[in-house]
Amino acid sequence: MDIPETLNANYIDAQYQLWKTDPDSVSRDWRFFFEGFELAGAAKPDDAASTCTEDQALRQSRVEALKYRYRDVGHLLACLDPLAACPISHPLLDISAFRLTPDDLNEEFYTRRFSQTRRAPLRDIIQMLRETYCRSVGAEYMHLQDPEERGWLQDRMEPVRNHPSLEPEAKIRILNKLYQAALFEQFLNKKYMGQTRFSLEGGESLIPMLDALLLHVSGENCKEIILGMAHRGRLNVQTNILYKSYEEIFREFINSYDPDTLVGAGDVKYHNGYLADIKLANNQMLRVFLVNNPSHLESVDPVVEGIARARQDLPDRERRNQVLPILIHGDAAFAGQGVVAETLNLSQLDGYSTEGTIHIVINNQIGYTTLPENARSTRYSTDIAKMLMVPIFHVHGENPEAVVHVIRLAADYRMTFGKDVVIDMICYRRYGHNEGDEPYFTQPQMYDRIRERSPVHHIYAQKMLKEGVATKAETEHIENEMNLCLAEAFQAAQDNPRVLPRTQFYENWEEFHGNYSHEPLKTGVAEEKLIAFARRLNTVPREFSVHPKLQRLLDKRLEAVENGKGIDWANAEALTFASILAEGDPVRLSGQDSGRGTFSQRHCVLTDTKTETHFVPLNAVAENQGVFSVYNSMLSEAAVLGFEYGYSVTQPRGLVIWEAQFGDFANNAQGVIDLYIVSGESKWQRLSGLVMLLPHGLDGLGPEHSSARPERFFQLCADNNIQICNPTTPGQYFHLLRAQAKRSFRKPLVLLSPKSLLRHPLAVSELSDMSSGHFQEVLDHEDNPDAPRRVIFCSGKIYYDLLQRRESLKADTIAVVRLEQVYPFPRTQLEKAVEKYRQTKQWVWVQEEPANMGAWNFVAPRLETLTETPIAYIGRKTCSSPATGFSNIYKEEQASIIEQAVGASSDKS
Repeated sequence: MDIPETLNANYIDAQYQLWKTDPDSVSRDWRFFFEGFELAGAAKPDDAASTCTEDQALRQSRVEALKYRYRDVGHLLACLDPLAACPISHPLLDISAFRLTPDDLNEEFYTRRFSQTRRAPLRDIIQMLRETYCRSVGAEYMHLQDPEERGWLQDRMEPVRNHPSLEPEAKIRILNKLYQAALFEQFLNKKYMGQTRFSLEGGESLIPMLDALLLHVSGENCKEIILGMAHRGRLNVQTNILYKSYEEIFREFINSYDPDTLVGAGDVKYHNGYLADIKLANNQMLRVFLVNNPSHLESVDPVVEGIARARQDLPDRERRNQVLPILIHGDAAFAGQGVVAETLNLSQLDGYSTEGTIHIVINNQIGYTTLPENARSTRYSTDIAKMLMVPIFHVHGENPEAVVHVIRLAADYRMTFGKDVVIDMICYRRYGHNEGDEPYFTQPQMYDRIRERSPVHHIYAQKMLKEGVATKAETEHIENEMNLCLAEAFQAAQDNPRVLPRTQFYENWEEFHGNYSHEPLKTGVAEEKLIAFARRLNTVPREFSVHPKLQRLLDKRLEAVENGKGIDWANAEALTFASILAEGDPVRLSGQDSGRGTFSQRHCVLTDTKTETHFVPLNAVAENQGVFSVYNSMLSEAAVLGFEYGYSVTQPRGLVIWEAQFGDFANNAQGVIDLYIVSGESKWQRLSGLVMLLPHGLDGLGPEHSSARPERFFQLCADNNIQICNPTTPGQYFHLLRAQAKRSFRKPLVLLSPKSLLRHPLAVSELSDMSSGHFQEVLDHEDNPDAPRRVIFCSGKIYYDLLQRRESLKADTIAVVRLEQVYPFPRTQLEKAVEKYRQTKQWVWVQEEPANMGAWNFVAPRLETLTETPIAYIGRKTCSSPATGFSNIYKEEQASIIEQAVGASSDKS
């Protein structure tokens, strides 16, 4: 309760009279306030008013303000840093700041939480506040706007003073975990000196923290943990939390330079993931997935959230919060990386919420060699998390009991409120950034202090000896047993160095593989089914009020399907989704403005014009259908694309689609593309069927909304790792998406989707195009001459410009061949076209992108291998910008390309 110091007697009296008449008519804090004075009066109720004088109320209000201040900023006095002396005072917390004097220290004041009698001397109140908020735990939670959450936290922190008494068994378990963490690192340092492993030394309390967390949440019916973490301590977590055998870890050190043991390109051992089903000490089973991640550490954050959401979306999941995401960060990265803020912002959004994430910051008090004052503009590395109105706990990294208390409290908060919570464990790095670093070059004084500190397992062992919880013989036994276990595992690894590690992944991937095939898959859907889908998609409930323009659009779409012709892109897409859903598979579509569509083309979510309620026709196409989920994402690319990648890694069925507002928006997610989407299979054997819809095509809209930068994707192509397609008809789009959902292999699909073609009169398909057949990687136009003088290869929307000019000129000596799929390169299909036109004298590639962009540099050598002759280029010249910003120049350039490729316009003056 924060009572203003200027509170006057009239207001107090008015509140008091209300309380006397009806206790529920005043706030909970005022009720407690007056109850305290009733108790203090020790007289008849009628005498209580006389005890509540103005002076007493003002003095009590100052004590209340003091209590509020300790709850608010008591963390400023907390003893958190192992490398610095504990603060002893702060001007904001001095009693003089509240106009209280030393004479007040012995006077009793009302206090509900800090005394069973509800009264205590001010000295005792302050002592209890300091024990709660100014020892080894600093709590930031008064920024939470929900009083229920603040009260809930106070009820769990203040009665135990943020330091509950642990049972001896729990303390021995902490001791064991500290020894495991420390001795594992020491053993690696002796056996693999100089090999980079990102030791946990200095932050060993992470291991008993995670151990306590797993035990605690398993008792709350949590079934699964999705864990993302930085390099530091990763090997330690794998062995001492996920129980990956020491022998497997040692083999990874042996085989890290042995190419014969690699599958794919492989990755360094402190990037690798691990999935384990573990039996805990309380006999509960828990599945833990440590997610693979690259050196752009925080990029894994949204990937973890996507994986967790996919696991929560499983139909057999009892409660969503049974799957718990945990993210372990470094302090510099948490403050410095924008994707952290993006991921935090996802946490309460429909479609992306994962019922709360536990964030653990291993606060090394340094980022590589950069000190905090050069790494952030805030006091704490965790201040960015205050945007969420969630609690942040700072804890001394050498007080493992406080660490265990905080992690349990954090887990309970998450399970109760379904929100994120942050723990900032202040520790240090004992040997610098990595095992090849020399920290004395840049922080000599800091590392002098570190060198003088005993490791935390020794500190805690001494504490246990002093308390009589453990004996010297018991601690020596723990150490000897651990060293013996490590030595035996090391020898086993040396004796059998090439034994491949066991691998395990989610069972729903058992029917899928990563072996790409050009073999076409029949994906047609019977006409009567498509017509039935169209009728359901374009019919709304009777009481639903649709915008008149939308009603006309729905009527037109249905008419096109029933007539079997003129089916445009959005209409075909809706039929595609409906057919997949009707077969029982889910479809998830996410992106900026995806519900309506950036170009007002999709309208898969209809809004009632009178009530603004929503109707999603795709969720009413069939009995027992798959779930259609569409989400307008926040204005982010990196986090949302990372989230959808994570979702696709865990959910192989159906379609998972991320749609960029414009294709070039993928620029802001390039790290996710490079580090996960195109290389995840090679590095970690993780498959993904993610679809990226990237609107692409030069339409005179300027440089930023023209190109999805396909050249960047072509540069990343190798070993059939991704698919890059640029379909030119709705029917092709229909078959391509259905194939993506129905094939038994999974590869990411980069789909250059249309803008102007959405409404182009020629970019339409017939119903028969979708009722039979399959996606064709190469389209050889049926009107092409048998013996052309020129063969034009192209891809994408420029085909329609070429086609229209050819028809207007009746240029029947020109053949146009479309590459609907550019990678994996459709060699066999193109060979047929090349053989058909073998007698031609001119082979040409035409594109609208600049010569240093688009597909030209990728396809040229491959086409020349097939034609056995040079390929001419027609298109824009090289440029540093994807497109001009002037529409008149765009038109001139575009006209020049078509003229060079086919001929001058017949109406050109």
